[in-house]
Amino acid sequence: MFNPPHSILYIDALHAFLREDWGTQDWTTDAVPDRPMAAQVVAKAELVLAGMPIAVNVFRAVDPGLEVRCLNADGERVQPGQEVMTVTGSSRSILMAERVMLNLLQRLSGTATLTRQFVEAIEGTGARILDTRKTTPGLKVLEKYAVRCGGGFNHRLTLGDGVLLKENHIAAAGGIRVAVESAKGIAPNLVKIEVEAETLDQVRECLTVADVDGILLDNMTNDQMREAVQLRDASGRRMFLEASGNLSLDRAWSAAETGVDFLSIGALTHSAPAADLSLRLA
Repeated sequence: MFNPPHSILYIDALHAFLREDWGTQDWTTDAVPDRPMAAQVVAKAELVLAGMPIAVNVFRAVDPGLEVRCLNADGERVQPGQEVMTVTGSSRSILMAERVMLNLLQRLSGTATLTRQFVEAIEGTGARILDTRKTTPGLKVLEKYAVRCGGGFNHRLTLGDGVLLKENHIAAAGGIRVAVESAKGIAPNLVKIEVEAETLDQVRECLTVADVDGILLDNMTNDQMREAVQLRDASGRRMFLEASGNLSLDRAWSAAETGVDFLSIGALTHSAPAADLSLRLA
């Protein structure tokens, strides 16, 4: 069972999404009778669910009188033709909520499904799948929740959750060492400092800087990442190594097998195909 984000973090967004979809008037729904009806949300392909509580809140935002029942929980794998939710009540209310509800449920379930594929692809290696900040503005909290539903782990939720000194930060600071020292001087005590390295020489430099907690291995080959792991282990430093860049499903296992601790996958939140679900009113 996954605990979704508290609704206070996204309920205003749901109302904004509904206002955007409705415009000035839903002429189509107004043209049909309003009567008590039942609807089912059905999976049309094998997928991992994410966003069921959010879908419930969409229906409640439209009409608190709708009765919504979840037949499956977030994180569960469902099969084609499987009913995952039922809704009863005003037909007009159901129709007015349908598209926004499906847009969110399909997107979040798509992220959870792709995440599960990556998690299963590296099973047994000891590495973990991380998301990134390459999220949809306004949906970050929900998309990162969907990653957890798929079995992945969250990287930073906000910029304040950690220090990640990337290429441009290092260039602006004038080098790795000065960038780390500056960050250590201003960041809270428990905030970890991670440095992006594009070369093995930069990995070696990071290993000599006392306050580096982890290194992001950016767009390195498997051989380079394997050597980076060897350099870290030989140094005796207890810092984590995170692989990032061009990590497809086909490459995930071989990258994880190099001994890195994490694989960060931007595609989980910026390129996951929408899961195939539909609502049937009867």
